[in-house]
Amino acid sequence: MYILIIILGIVNLILVLIQLLSGLKVIRISIKNHRFFGIALAVGAFIHGLLALYINFF
Repeated sequence: MYILIIILGIVNLILVLIQLLSGLKVIRISIKNHRFFGIALAVGAFIHGLLALYINFF
């Protein structure tokens, strides 16, 4: 279970970097991909947080 939390954390970090760099116009991606990465980031962060809470409290 800890491995899954670590993997989700790394994936979320990569998605945050993609969002940041595309927002600053360092890399160019379409708005469709930017929106997809944003939604994937939100879902991944939510699951990451829920798993971390589950591990800590149960």
